[in-house]
Amino acid sequence: MKLNESQIENLYKFTRQHYVYHYDVQTELVDHLANDIEEVWEENPKITFEDARDKSFKKFGIFGFMDVIEAKQKQMNKRYSKIYWRFFKEWFTVPKIILTLSIFLAFTIILNNTIAIYFTLAITFIYMLYDMFYLSRERKRNKKKMEKQEKVFLLEAMIGETRSNFTGLNLLNLINMSFIFRDHFNNLAFHWILLTSFLFTIASISIYINAKIIPQKAEELLQETYPEYKIVKNL
Repeated sequence: MKLNESQIENLYKFTRQHYVYHYDVQTELVDHLANDIEEVWEENPKITFEDARDKSFKKFGIFGFMDVIEAKQKQMNKRYSKIYWRFFKEWFTVPKIILTLSIFLAFTIILNNTIAIYFTLAITFIYMLYDMFYLSRERKRNKKKMEKQEKVFLLEAMIGETRSNFTGLNLLNLINMSFIFRDHFNNLAFHWILLTSFLFTIASISIYINAKIIPQKAEELLQETYPEYKIVKNL
């Protein structure tokens, strides 16, 4: 016996009720549950859909779908890392390599000046304000999506979340470095200024890739990762 459309939809609702919010993870679990329910029906055709579903769900153990969710998150983290490193490597090509050297030289000049600490903190503070505004806007959008029960893919959610976490971590590192050298960067030996400029340059590029490039390429990356993405979004 095969499941009908109503029963398949019931399985999607069932996964949402058990804290599976991303459509691609839901689909994988629905496929697994559907196959298992059909096997249960072959052994016992008289059992109801709900009983067969619950019997299949119990096979996931006391933590339910949590192990599957964690496994998918780890898998997608690896996918995101590959995406990040792809754009990071692409950055170091002409003409961006010239821009990178310009950023490095600018940091070197600034850090060799008495206003370095104030400049670093001012730039960091301005960006934090911008990031807070962006994140507030994204949270409102995500809240609306959840209320409408829109189909959100795991990578789609991760692009926003990783942008926030990665950017915040890099900004925190920049602030820490600023306070460590609060007695003015220009008192450091020149090789330390060069190293600090290098780290600031890499941090700036990383922030830009996660905050700007990857979100701009989100649609393309999602279609690349999920062949069904465009069809699902147009439903």
